Amino acid sequence: MIAISRMAAAVQPSATLAAAAKARQMRAEGIQVFDFSVGEPDFPTPEHICAAAVAAMNKGQTKYTAANGTQELRTAVARFYERTYGIRYSPEQVLISNGAKHSIHNALAATVGPGDEVIIPTPYWVSYSDLVEMTGARCVLVPTRLEDGFKMSPAQLRAALTPKTRLLMLNSPSNPTGAVYTREELLALAEVILEANVAVLSDEIYEKLTFGSASATCFATLLPQLAERTLTISGVSKTYSMTGWRIGWTLGPTAVIKAMGNVQSQQSGCPCSVSQAAALAALQGNQDCVEQMRREFEQRCHLVCDRLASMNGLKVFRPGGAFYAFFDVTGHFGRTLGGRQVTDSVSFCLAALEAAHVNLVPGAAFGAEGFVRLSFATSREQLQGGLDRLEQFLR
Repeated sequence: MIAISRMAAAVQPSATLAAAAKARQMRAEGIQVFDFSVGEPDFPTPEHICAAAVAAMNKGQTKYTAANGTQELRTAVARFYERTYGIRYSPEQVLISNGAKHSIHNALAATVGPGDEVIIPTPYWVSYSDLVEMTGARCVLVPTRLEDGFKMSPAQLRAALTPKTRLLMLNSPSNPTGAVYTREELLALAEVILEANVAVLSDEIYEKLTFGSASATCFATLLPQLAERTLTISGVSKTYSMTGWRIGWTLGPTAVIKAMGNVQSQQSGCPCSVSQAAALAALQGNQDCVEQMRREFEQRCHLVCDRLASMNGLKVFRPGGAFYAFFDVTGHFGRTLGGRQVTDSVSFCLAALEAAHVNLVPGAAFGAEGFVRLSFATSREQLQGGLDRLEQFLR
């Protein structure tokens, strides 16, 4: 019998992927399910990006690339940041990886280990804590509140710091809340970071998906000293509807990027050559597709939040970005819904799936018991149908 390692035994499966798997199983049984569990844009990858991938294959670009990504793509990423945020990086300060999740893993593997502490504001993306714990480091969770816009204050950050603190993980726009820190709010956090001599992992994967007056800020650009303290992570998955292409990147100090590249070279070799060609076309091509998708997400956001706010017993947070609605369902705790006693976010979501066939993700998976996440990265028709079911279910 093969024994399971302590690390593998401690790692939990992704809650969002598990929810999606349950929905697929129900659909295979002939049940209509309104699945709002996965953060995956429903739009097709833009045609010019797909065409670039086909052209790359036809040219024979199907072999290994450099472990850290092609020179062309790393240069394009660096130019994107200079053009968008006015910050300069050399191609040697860019690492291309197999999606932003892989980028986060590489960053943690290269910077923290046993005995170190990593500060994570909650609610947080489901994978953060497990990725930290896989390195042997310890998560220090800092709860935020709906009333405060799900944003960590400088005082909370300062209180969480210890001599063992090595890293702060930030995500703005946020998954699961859609919260977007203002530039001024990030500057206040940056001042604490500089005082404490701590590094920052800034997950900016939703940077192009903001609504209304909200706008994303690249943390590394806030103050000149921060570029050497910040690992900026993003990718093409959300912005260009390229989740399955698996291309993410990290920008940061040369020595750290090199260390991350060494980890990656032993772990996965290199990112997919064809996907890198597609990502290059995404960054260098016409960006109208990005704005078209952003506008549609914004309209869906209004639709979903307005409908949820009208339902009995729900408190809804209005997101400034990403494509999630995060809402408080504690008003229904103690009720029996669909024949199931609702006592927490997990039982609420199970009841909604079993009785209404609406698939949601419990807030407990994000470190925020009492809340539920709904992804509106699906058609308005699906959203209306699922929201109708949810409203009937809550009655």
